Amino acid sequence: MPRTKTYGQFCPVARAAELFAERWTPLVLRELLCGSTRFNELRRGLPLMSPSLLSTRLKTLQRHELITRHESDSGGAEYRLTEAGAALRPVIAQLGIWGQRWLRSRLDEDELDVGLLMWDLRRRIDLEALPDRQVVAGFTYPDAPRAMTRWWVVMDHDHVDLCLKDYGFDTDLEVTTDVRTMTRVWLGRLTFSEALRRRALRIEGPQELCRGFPGWLQLSTFADAAVSGD
Repeated sequence: MPRTKTYGQFCPVARAAELFAERWTPLVLRELLCGSTRFNELRRGLPLMSPSLLSTRLKTLQRHELITRHESDSGGAEYRLTEAGAALRPVIAQLGIWGQRWLRSRLDEDELDVGLLMWDLRRRIDLEALPDRQVVAGFTYPDAPRAMTRWWVVMDHDHVDLCLKDYGFDTDLEVTTDVRTMTRVWLGRLTFSEALRRRALRIEGPQELCRGFPGWLQLSTFADAAVSGD
């Protein structure tokens, strides 16, 4: 297959950028590094990326031997990073840290994505810190699009499920906030205690669960590099 849109340079930076800097590719790699292996899982973390473009990018990563594709025992394809793909972890990490520290801190409205926020939150629950039973937390975002105002996170020591449909769970905790506030907390730009003090976030339920909740939720991996602002 002929190569297109090359820089025409032997420099390793140029050659690597031809692959890595293609639109959406760093985000596909981010999702793979965060543990997504199936096409639909990748789409949950990349909701604005079309399925056809995601398929194209995955094929490109396969062709360059950054990922492999194989059929899982339960059926369906799974994508796994090769040694070369996994070696990009520090590159992705440093890119995120740099963006968190040096780019403008103000988040535009079109950058606030409650679906991505909840998908990220789901995979950052500290399972070992949970009580010795299942806990169901309901999240309400009054300012989110109508179909995405209500979420359920079902947690125990073995796994975390994220639901956008009411399956009849009795909730142990109720978290009510707006998308910007929760995003700022998630990114480390606003502490739980400050959000609670301002009444921008409410946690309701048994006292021991309310106290424990902020400790179960590990923030974004880039939260430590946060700068102040909106």
